[in-house]
Amino acid sequence: MELQEKLNQIFREVFDDMDISISDDTTANDIDGWDSLSHVNLIVAIEGRFNIRFSHKELLTFKKVGDLLSCIRSKAVF
Repeated sequence: MELQEKLNQIFREVFDDMDISISDDTTANDIDGWDSLSHVNLIVAIEGRFNIRFSHKELLTFKKVGDLLSCIRSKAVF
């Protein structure tokens, strides 16, 4: 399974919405219920699934899903 597909599955689980389909340009404004609490839950789920940790500085740079994907690619071992 491709990284974006794996990440999409995490989004579906965290937001409890099987219709979510993310792209590089997806932002919090595009997903119903993406608020500060769900953002924390999303980051925790991603870190757990990929066995990685984001620094505070990295977290502040994520403006869209493409930024998140790039960071995951740089950290995760597939």
